[in-house]
Amino acid sequence: MLPVGTKAPEISLPDQNGNIRTLSEFKGKKVLVFFYSKDNTSGCTRQAKGYSLLKDEFEKKGVHVIGISRDTASSHKNFETKQELSITLLSDTEKKAITDYDVWKEKKLYGKTTAGVLRTTYLIDENGTVIYASDKVKAAEDAEKMLGLI
Repeated sequence: MLPVGTKAPEISLPDQNGNIRTLSEFKGKKVLVFFYSKDNTSGCTRQAKGYSLLKDEFEKKGVHVIGISRDTASSHKNFETKQELSITLLSDTEKKAITDYDVWKEKKLYGKTTAGVLRTTYLIDENGTVIYASDKVKAAEDAEKMLGLI
């Protein structure tokens, strides 16, 4: 996980509509970036739906919300449609941002060790600096917790 005070690495990835989105396009605004494991899994769905439900509240506070996983743009589009999501979802199939943001970690699940995306949330300020970082994320509570912190 990147420490608070770090300059956030640039992101340049396709969104659920196939459009390339960059972190720098949000210069002058805060950006909340949450990394998650997989579209349409229970925890990831709760997290993404939470952010979608509160999207207007985040925008009123000048914060753009972005979710990133290794899923393809078409998977993200299906996820968006099926779950009625309203947030930006970025596809990182090559693990570029996942690696740059240090969220690819060993995880234990049912006694088995595997590598994967560790659910992590970052808040990046208007100048591109990480001002909050947490890898102790509870999917169902993340959106409300972050809205309260902002």
